[in-house]
Amino acid sequence: MKLAHLFTLVSILFFSICNAQLKTDEVLFTVANEPVYVSEFLRVYNKNLDLVKDESQRNVDEYLKLFTTYKLKLKEAKTQQLHEKASYKTELESYQKQLAKSFMKDTKVTDALLEEAYQRISYDVNANHILIKLPENANPSDTLAVYNKLVNWRQTALKNGFETVMKQKHDGKNVYGEALGYFSGFKMVYSFENAAFNTPVGEISMPFRTRFGYHIIQVLDKRKSRGERTVAHIMVTDKKGDTLNNSEERIHEIYNKFKQGEAFETLAKQFSDDKNSAVNGGEMAPFTSGQLNAPEFEKVAFELENIGDVSEPLKSAYGWHIVKLIDKKLTPSFEDVKTDLLAKVKRDDRSKLIDDALYNNLKKQYNVTQNTEAIAYFASILNENYFKRSWKLPETFKANATLFTIADTTFTYSSFGNYLLKKQQGRIIKKPLNAFVKEHYNTFLNETLVAYKEEHLEFENEDYAHVLSEYRDGLLLFDLMENTIWNASKTDSVAIKQFYQNHKDNYKTPQQIDAVVASASKQKTLKKVAKLLNKGVAVNTIKSQLNTNGNTNVIFTTAVIDANDALLPKNIPFKEGISKVYAHNDAYVLVQINKVLPQTHQLFEEAKGNVISDYQTFKENNWVNTLKQKYPIHVNQAVLKNVKSIIKNKS
Repeated sequence: MKLAHLFTLVSILFFSICNAQLKTDEVLFTVANEPVYVSEFLRVYNKNLDLVKDESQRNVDEYLKLFTTYKLKLKEAKTQQLHEKASYKTELESYQKQLAKSFMKDTKVTDALLEEAYQRISYDVNANHILIKLPENANPSDTLAVYNKLVNWRQTALKNGFETVMKQKHDGKNVYGEALGYFSGFKMVYSFENAAFNTPVGEISMPFRTRFGYHIIQVLDKRKSRGERTVAHIMVTDKKGDTLNNSEERIHEIYNKFKQGEAFETLAKQFSDDKNSAVNGGEMAPFTSGQLNAPEFEKVAFELENIGDVSEPLKSAYGWHIVKLIDKKLTPSFEDVKTDLLAKVKRDDRSKLIDDALYNNLKKQYNVTQNTEAIAYFASILNENYFKRSWKLPETFKANATLFTIADTTFTYSSFGNYLLKKQQGRIIKKPLNAFVKEHYNTFLNETLVAYKEEHLEFENEDYAHVLSEYRDGLLLFDLMENTIWNASKTDSVAIKQFYQNHKDNYKTPQQIDAVVASASKQKTLKKVAKLLNKGVAVNTIKSQLNTNGNTNVIFTTAVIDANDALLPKNIPFKEGISKVYAHNDAYVLVQINKVLPQTHQLFEEAKGNVISDYQTFKENNWVNTLKQKYPIHVNQAVLKNVKSIIKNKS
């Protein structure tokens, strides 16, 4: 899918809803005599005020330049008939289906499921269960036999204990008796989750069905969930080129400095290899149990009891860590997890409830009438050949009989008959014929309802129509830019290399230094380091002299780095020798510069990514100029003046 790239490309122009209409829809400008109206410009401009970050794009004249350039490109795309491409039509159809779903959802049902889901993730349930496996297509007699068996086992469990029955009946083949431990919402299939959360503690449920078979469940305990933790950490990994420390030695040095009284946040800024969190004193984004792919880290994080508690060094798959507890919550707020919950609801069996609500609403909206004799008729003409994939419609098939009507459209037996023939070639779960036909009829009716809604939604919902129309244009623009500009690295290799030669001074490596960086919490410690370095004392000897009695007073790092490296203070002069002592990251640093590595021209392969990007910009600017010649633009200045007045008055 091109969707993510497309949204980036046209975010400045898309997803607008009409919120400013003129009484008269005047022409603002023309592109090759094709009009573009004020209403469209204002609609897009007003909506995108909240999206653009570049202040210049809020200027009407600057925004008009962007908009006219967009229209130029769109005109060229249509001239090239990109909208006739099969790939374009397929992409558009796929997006249309996605978009339609968001406009057809039943918010009441969804909101109720979200509230239920939030309650479920707020608690953990500890349970045992017994499962008798049963195929989804089991016949009614087998289903009843399994159900009755579990009713009897439940009675025995009430007398003799659930665990006793669980152990006796478990065979690991058709019957499973298991202690499940604690689990929360979304950890089990929805029907099982319902039984677990709806059964009181200490009680045993009645038999219930999942896709695996029939179960009974004993609920042992319910508790508040472990909730959410916010921690800070200092992470150390082995570094290439650092011959002074391995990660384990370094983390213990840092831990010693913490025990000596240095601030955790300061140490994180100086030494943590997790650069994303280091700038914030090591603080990470909040997480819940099971969210991190580092069980050792998570275990320690949840074991810290009091805000401010700090762990001893621990090892994970990512390196060595020291962890500090910043905050803990039993559960995140509903608003914080609402988006995530919605995604989960749509992925599991709960989504069927949302779908059923949609189907019922569509039946009411379109006044659906159904032929009550249809299911019995199709059950009568279906036979065992269907499950052998050799069934055919009989010669006496009532093809033109009415199956159902949606609004003013009639669907006949023929449509459902062809649907059954098509499904015969796919996966078939054998069931009694009447149940089989009823299931497929309901599926066919629901799919037809959704397709009918999608086909008419553009005429029923103005917001949907705007978004879909803009996506149509945006997809054309994406294909045009991809073919004309973005694939330049494949088609313009000679021109790109020539562009590099012509602009070689734009592609240089940054100036770097080969250095030893000494970090300490006290300025006087680094003054001692400077004296010893000036005397030519080796770094390892200095470490042994200053880090005594189990105290870590100074940490050294050897590296080849540039001026932007977090180890270095800003504006440090790059000249060989020993620097002065700088205050940096709430501590002090001293830098011994062994060698200054000058800027050099990057080889083409080294600079290739930046060269291609710059070349594409250069090529696009030239191309747009040719489009302006090909499709002349004429702006109605009087109308533009009125547009500016309207915008000014609204602001």
